[in-house]
Amino acid sequence: MKRSEINRAIEWAKGLLARNNIRLPGYAYWDMDKWAENKEALDTIRRVMLGWDVTDFGTGNFAETGGVLYTVRNGDMGDASVGVPYCEKYILMKEGQRLPKHYHLSKTEDIINRAGGVLAVYLWNTDDAGRQLDTSVHVFMDGIERTFRPGEKILVYPGDSISLTPHMAHVFGPEPGYGELVAGEVSKVNDDNTDNYFLEPTSRFSEIEEDEAVLHPLCNEYSKLI
Repeated sequence: MKRSEINRAIEWAKGLLARNNIRLPGYAYWDMDKWAENKEALDTIRRVMLGWDVTDFGTGNFAETGGVLYTVRNGDMGDASVGVPYCEKYILMKEGQRLPKHYHLSKTEDIINRAGGVLAVYLWNTDDAGRQLDTSVHVFMDGIERTFRPGEKILVYPGDSISLTPHMAHVFGPEPGYGELVAGEVSKVNDDNTDNYFLEPTSRFSEIEEDEAVLHPLCNEYSKLI
């Protein structure tokens, strides 16, 4: 992705959150000078990867496969003394975007429709080797168990959520015709470097072409930029 594309995506995301009366932690809005001034206080933020995350998952097509994420709270899977014992994110998407098919081995997560459009979710079971299964998927939605065919469209309306468990492969994004989406994630501690298993050709973080100055650093580039 180009840095200019990342910067525009972050500006769009900040505007979408503001229109829905959602504010992020203060450092989400820092410029690079402010980050440099506070670099001695950033150990936890760096270690648990709090902050902005803009990715096309290595596809080169951010308009279709990608989104803007912001990790507000997180901990360290290997050290319970760091951060908190849970994770919270915002996932911000335009119509036409989706997250690629993937599952987790450790993380259980609630995906919540916080505001905006309608969230479309597609689920599949996988076996211990990560192979997709053609079996019915049993999933809880706000405490009520539901059963779906593999890959069946599941619509999650504003205020509703769906609970995804380990080995449950998932794809999700805004349902066309309903506009931009503010989704949320509340989960176990998250490690994006080790607990994402993709079932299509992707990479978790994008290669960046530096065509303009950095607006805000991404959570996977603190060591490089600050």
